[in-house]
Amino acid sequence: MVNSTRTSYFTLAAYCDTGIFRYLLFMIVMLFYVLIICSNLLLIVVICMNRSLHEPMYMFLCSLFVNELFGSSGLFPFLLLQILSDIHTVPASFCFLQIYCLYTYANVQFCNLSIMSYDRYLAICRPLQYNTRMTSQKVSMLIALVWLYPFIEVAVMVALSAPLQLCGNIIHKVYCDNFSIIKLACSDTTVNNIYGLVYTFTIIVGVLTLIFYSYLKILIICFSGSKQTRQKAVSTCTPHLVSLLNFSFGCFFETRFDMTNVPNVVQIILLLYFSLLQPLLNPIMYGLQMSKLRNTYKHYVRFWKDVFVD
Repeated sequence: MVNSTRTSYFTLAAYCDTGIFRYLLFMIVMLFYVLIICSNLLLIVVICMNRSLHEPMYMFLCSLFVNELFGSSGLFPFLLLQILSDIHTVPASFCFLQIYCLYTYANVQFCNLSIMSYDRYLAICRPLQYNTRMTSQKVSMLIALVWLYPFIEVAVMVALSAPLQLCGNIIHKVYCDNFSIIKLACSDTTVNNIYGLVYTFTIIVGVLTLIFYSYLKILIICFSGSKQTRQKAVSTCTPHLVSLLNFSFGCFFETRFDMTNVPNVVQIILLLYFSLLQPLLNPIMYGLQMSKLRNTYKHYVRFWKDVFVD
């Protein structure tokens, strides 16, 4: 008979001994983390300070950048500490807190991207109705929903996982993962599995349905519309599509594959791809692609340059 217990800590088994190279890895990850914080925070400040950017599209972008800061802060400080540590154990309470932060970040990201696709659909396919459909009250309600719903849904998921009796405490990843904890359970996980199906359906299927519907309508308009309409669609939708595909690819590999037999180095590379590229890609891509955001940023740079020079 297998002994089951409610463990007080977990061991993260995917870390490998990199010797003196751990300090190089630490500095690289730290550099990227600082770049993520600075780039996302800069664009949040630019959007909030300029009233001409208080439009639905930029409000959704601001929500996206805030979420990048939230997700990065839920992972990178812990990751940096583990890189320098020789003992890769984490208290169970902190492990579930990290699960909550990372899963919430991923779900807010998907919900935010789906609302942005709907916003682009209205702007391109229903331009005359855009201002009446995307009022400030509706934008505020959508942003609140984007954040509130994942926070509640993930809280229920963690509340169901935390009391489980476990037959082990080894997680074969470099961060805490709810799916890995479910696999360690000796007690009945029927409720967890049912909730997992509902959770997946409401977040993934619901989000994908809205995105596919929005872009199907946009494609129809592009094929039947003028050259100017097609150019507008390409310029406004390209950053969103790139962000969506990149994030979906990273989530797919990080959450749906058994990483037990994958080399530790490969796991770390996949984690860095999933956690670094998205929060770095978004502010650079949107900042360069959207002329209004880019011009506002240049204006503030010139303003502060003149202040310091004078």
